[in-house]
Amino acid sequence: MKTIRMNLAALLLAGLGGGAALAQSPAEAPAATPTTRAANAAVLKELPFADISDFANARRGYIAPLPEGGVIRTADGREIWNLGAYQYGNDQPAPDTVNPSLWRQQQLLAIGGLFEVVPGIYQVRSADVSNLTIVEGKTGLIIIDPVLTTETAKAGLDLYRAHRGSKPVVAVIYTHSHIDHFGGVRAVVDEADVKAGKVQIIAPEHFVHEAVSENVNTANHMTRRASYQFGNLLPKSATGSVTSGLGLGTPAGTITMIRPTREIGAGDQTVQIDGLTFDFLLAPASEAPAEMHFYIREYKALTAAENANHTMHNIQTLRGAKPRDALGWARVLNTTLTRWGAQAEVLYGPHHWPVWGADVVKTLQMQRDLYKYLNDQTLRLANHGYNKDEAAELVALPDELAQFWANRGYYGTVSHNVKGVWAYYLGWFDGNPATLQPLPPQMSGRKFVEYMGGADRIMAKARKDYAAGEYRWVAQVLDTLVAAQPENQAARKLLADALTQMGYQAESGIWRNFYLTGAKELREGVNRNSTPSTGSPDLLRALTVEQLFDVVAIRLNGPKAQGHRIAINIAVTDLKQDYGLVLENAVLNTVPPVATPDLSLALPKDALLALLFGKAKLPELVKGGVATVSGDATKLGELAGLLDTFDLWWNVATPRALPAAP
Repeated sequence: MKTIRMNLAALLLAGLGGGAALAQSPAEAPAATPTTRAANAAVLKELPFADISDFANARRGYIAPLPEGGVIRTADGREIWNLGAYQYGNDQPAPDTVNPSLWRQQQLLAIGGLFEVVPGIYQVRSADVSNLTIVEGKTGLIIIDPVLTTETAKAGLDLYRAHRGSKPVVAVIYTHSHIDHFGGVRAVVDEADVKAGKVQIIAPEHFVHEAVSENVNTANHMTRRASYQFGNLLPKSATGSVTSGLGLGTPAGTITMIRPTREIGAGDQTVQIDGLTFDFLLAPASEAPAEMHFYIREYKALTAAENANHTMHNIQTLRGAKPRDALGWARVLNTTLTRWGAQAEVLYGPHHWPVWGADVVKTLQMQRDLYKYLNDQTLRLANHGYNKDEAAELVALPDELAQFWANRGYYGTVSHNVKGVWAYYLGWFDGNPATLQPLPPQMSGRKFVEYMGGADRIMAKARKDYAAGEYRWVAQVLDTLVAAQPENQAARKLLADALTQMGYQAESGIWRNFYLTGAKELREGVNRNSTPSTGSPDLLRALTVEQLFDVVAIRLNGPKAQGHRIAINIAVTDLKQDYGLVLENAVLNTVPPVATPDLSLALPKDALLALLFGKAKLPELVKGGVATVSGDATKLGELAGLLDTFDLWWNVATPRALPAAP
């Protein structure tokens, strides 16, 4: 067995990204220009700032603040959350460097602590990007959406218990398959109690498949873009990240998962949970591919999960995900309104603050019509022949929708949601053959600079346009110049300044974060800093054996694998399942066991997982009688040598050279 030296963890975990490193010294952010100051001042005249009902709702039912000034730490003392860092905007007018509408949203999201929604339902808000909701049943607690990390989930439950007592958790409900709604689950329940039947975990059907497919297969790429979206690399300040619009930010703590014990299907709509009656409604392919709404009869309380918020949401998120069905989203809100609107006394959600009374119906109506309008108007323009960029310029919300605060684009925007609708129906190609196979930026940039008469002429014109406040064009043209000449520091600085002004004007928290993080990268280079990673061992543990092998296949370097042929049989003994892994034609396939493998392994799934997660080494398992091996063990090392390792900190706003074509 001495020939087997590779830890199988490398097959899956190599390159999942994450981790923390010291950031470089930050460059000083520029002031708001006169153009930006004027644009932000105009917002104060366009929107109904005199309506402060949201502030009353956000404070309603307040019980207690987060302890320790809102600081939450890991077990070893590392700070992962600090609500106090977001308190700089309290009762202050918007500075020139923040869109006043986004500033208002930040002030609302900074109202944190423990709140009573109605007697029997409580929320801990602003201790994470999402809310921890606690429902009091007959004998214990029902936790809805245990937030993103175990540290913030524990802090929230501890705060609740300090004021409401220490009843046991008897059930957990995941409203949908996004990671900030289940990642903290191991802080609120013990998996042993779940396995023993003491605690139910309830989720919509297809939850596990959708949760792992979104957060594992593209973990490295999505994590990097999420560091932009949520402003993880920016200071919390009036010239940095103020909010994501959906929540203040994301904690970089521990992400976990426990598989559901019960999935709600289309015909499984009314469930008794600890003496309470839950009426469920599936909402697939809406904000998440696996999502559900529910009404608790005894409390007359309704949640539409993440389909009704105090912001326009994303039809296609900037961190990267499949486009969502805006029409299906509107339809499920309409069904929710029809079914429970008249009887619900409160509408609460896993983000933001609740609404009560007549505002329940109004919020559902306005959010329904928001997504229906985006869907219908995008398709109207598409059928006139407009492409996605043209449609995004032409669609604007009517005043009836735009003046409703909960429809403002703090998270999603009209612009990128129109593009999301377009992509959902029509894909990436706009029909213009000139756009069918454009040159990549590094190649086209050099030709554009040549055609435009050189870098000096471009910079002279760009400075003039910057002074005129034409930041979108300056960013577009200088992105081309920087792609052609990455070392051109003057171009990088002016591009960074243009992005900064666009960030200062953005109403969307995530647009602001993208612009300012891009500007930071242009000025300072790639900042390797702490950011939440979706590559959680618990998510990998939830994968089927076939899905685990699919993740291995994603890392296969096709050009390097040419000419190699490897066949490995793997028997998962406790599941009584046998698999073949076959590399041929530069593709790694999972197949039935082959007749003449190069190598055969037999071991239980727990042992396979231990190998995959680096908790055990194959020679040790063989020596202990847990695993058996026969055949040419060098083939395992040969396969490992063909797998790529992913670096999380790839360039986003700055160019990098393309590898040589195979």
